[in-house]
Amino acid sequence: MRKLIASTFTSLDGVMQAPGGPDEDPTGGFAFGGWSFHYWDEVMGLSAAGFDGKDRELVLGRRTYEIFEAHWPYQPEDDPTARALNAARKHVATRTLKTLAWSNSTVLRGDIVAAIKELKVQPGHDLQVIGSGNLLQTLQAASLIDEFNVWTFPVVLGRGKRLFEKTARACALRLIDSKVSTTGVIMSTYAPAGGIPLGSFVPAEPSAKELARRARIASETP
Repeated sequence: MRKLIASTFTSLDGVMQAPGGPDEDPTGGFAFGGWSFHYWDEVMGLSAAGFDGKDRELVLGRRTYEIFEAHWPYQPEDDPTARALNAARKHVATRTLKTLAWSNSTVLRGDIVAAIKELKVQPGHDLQVIGSGNLLQTLQAASLIDEFNVWTFPVVLGRGKRLFEKTARACALRLIDSKVSTTGVIMSTYAPAGGIPLGSFVPAEPSAKELARRARIASETP
């Protein structure tokens, strides 16, 4: 079974809305579009394989698809990211778009969870979600994401669409890899690690059986 990998940029407080530009997604009056722009450096460029779709098939929500479709097909042919994204097979979760102009793009029909489960068992490259916040929420809640590729930028936005909303399924994560850019961006890869192990730093009150045991030991001590 092939993996489903989610790749996203977030602020330190978990906001993933409109990292690329002011007009990317102003939903809800969001005024900080383009918050990631000034933090890019060479280290991040060399690490961008997690976001360029190379040797993967893309799974995109409608808004992310429209943003990408309006940009990447018109970039120079020698741009490696544009070349990879344009060539990749793209599966788009949408109820409103009937036809897709971007090459190698198809609409995912019917229930999205069932559609992704069907894609995962088919042969081919691993699947990759880029951005696509609403879609990501649905797939995470259904435990379909096998790997999270998260770049955390050193900004606090305070409002906006978040990587994990109230519908998120509680789970533990295991850190697979981590790098830091010269501008302070933390580039981390996580894999789900089952349920959340719980514990307490407060010593538990001894049981009646334990108290009796201690009393017996004390009485037997000379």
